[in-house]
Order: sequence, then C-alpha cells, then structure tokens
Amino acid sequence: MTTTTKPATPVAATRGRRPGAGGLALRQGRLEITQFLRSRESVVFTMGFPIIMILIFASIFDGTIGGGVKFTQYFITGMIATGLMTVSFQNLGIWIPIERDRGVLKRYRGTPMPKWVWFAGKVIMVVAIGIAETALLLAVAVALFDLDLPGTAGKWFTFGWVAVLGVTACTLCGIAISSLARTARSGSAVVTPVALVLQFISGVFFVFTDLPTWMQQVAALFPLKWMCQGLRSVFLPSSFGAQEPGGSFELGRVALVLTLWCVIGVVLCLTTFRWTTKRDG
Repeated sequence: MTTTTKPATPVAATRGRRPGAGGLALRQGRLEITQFLRSRESVVFTMGFPIIMILIFASIFDGTIGGGVKFTQYFITGMIATGLMTVSFQNLGIWIPIERDRGVLKRYRGTPMPKWVWFAGKVIMVVAIGIAETALLLAVAVALFDLDLPGTAGKWFTFGWVAVLGVTACTLCGIAISSLARTARSGSAVVTPVALVLQFISGVFFVFTDLPTWMQQVAALFPLKWMCQGLRSVFLPSSFGAQEPGGSFELGRVALVLTLWCVIGVVLCLTTFRWTTKRDG
C-alpha cells in the first residue's frame, strides 16, 4: 500500500506576500502615527502648543514691527519652526526613553525586522504630524489674523527646503538626546528645558535682533535660529533682510548650518543611541 503525501503549501501562499522594504517602513510609520494620536497629551501639546501661543501673542501684540511688518507675520515664522522642533526633537527625545524603559526597543531589536525600519517609522510619523501641524497653524493664522501667505513659487520652495533640513536635523538630534535620559520619567526633564531655552534665544517669542548680542551668538550655534531666519525670508518682505544681524537673510548660510547639523545628528545617533537601558545590559 502506497501513501501519497500532500505537497506543503508555500508559506508565501498561506501568509500572503511578504512586504518589501518600503511596505515595512510604511506599516511602521502608520503604527507610529496611530500610537501618537492615541496619546492625548502628545497631540494636545505637540499640535496645540504653537496654535495656542499664536492666539495669545497675536491677540496681545496686534501692532507692527520695523518696516511696517505685522507682528503676526513675524511671529508665525517662529511658531512654525518651534512646531517642527516640538514634533521632532522634543517628541522623540521624550518618547524614545519611555519605549526603551518599557522594553519596547529591546523587543524590536530581537525581531527579524531590520533596525532601520523602526527609525523610518519615526521619520514618517514626524513628517506626517509636522505637515498637519503646519497646515493647521497657517489656516488659523490666515483665518483669524490675516496672515499673508508666500506669493511666489520661489518662496514656497525656500519654505520647503528650510522645513526639510530643519526637521531632519531636529529629528536626528531628538533621537540622539534620548540616550541622555536614564529612565522614562527623566526624558521630559532632559529635553524640555533645552527646547524652551532655544525658543527664547532663537527669535521665537521675541524679535531676534532685540535680544542681547551674546544671546544671538549662542543661538547661532543651534538649528532653531537658522530655521526661524530661513522662514522669515519666506513670510517677510525682502527688504526686511537688511534688519537681520548679517544684513540679509543669508539663505546660503542657513542651508549650510542646517546641513551641518544633519551630519552632526547622524554621527551622534550612530555613536550614542541605545536599544536597552543600562540595567538590561
């Protein structure tokens, strides 16, 4: 008596086609966005903070600054920049230590999933939330405070590359600074003071040239100041560039400094990032 053995069904046929690299990144990005939206505190703080601040400041300071520029027109540049920094640098710097402390990163590291997919998911989340936040902020400013949007394709292009370089630098620095937090609770204590100090010295809440010279020089060492300066070239008249510390908007230097910070961020991530806490070894 002979027996026949039924051929085994290929795994690919039973489980579906295995997603490629792009598919894995998109799935991880969707997961990161879902987790972000489920955290009401993160949504309110990250997306609501710039809107709340522009509502407060624009209601208090309804006059003009040098050159007849409305304060709202000047202030929106800092709010966009700080919003992008919040969703990237501050958000990642606080939440990655929480995931590390809970063992989430350790479990990711133990799966067959390539490590870069986890980072890609974070980047996709930052980009998606950053675009939504910026669009909402501009809509509120246009509707309530008559914000003048850029009127040329060239200015929108400048807006794009400043935002991309800025959010890239802040994302990499956020991942890097997350390693300074020893526990989940200390993430906010490490990152928030740094973010607040940078906002105050980088021309977010005040006209940058009204700040003390030494404060301007310190701010020039970090990306936020250059993000604000690049965005001022987009939303303010070209003539306003003469009032900048360098006598112009210095877009070439803006691109150079932000690119340099992207390189620094990569180096810091490669040399400092940890998947586990010290107690896990």
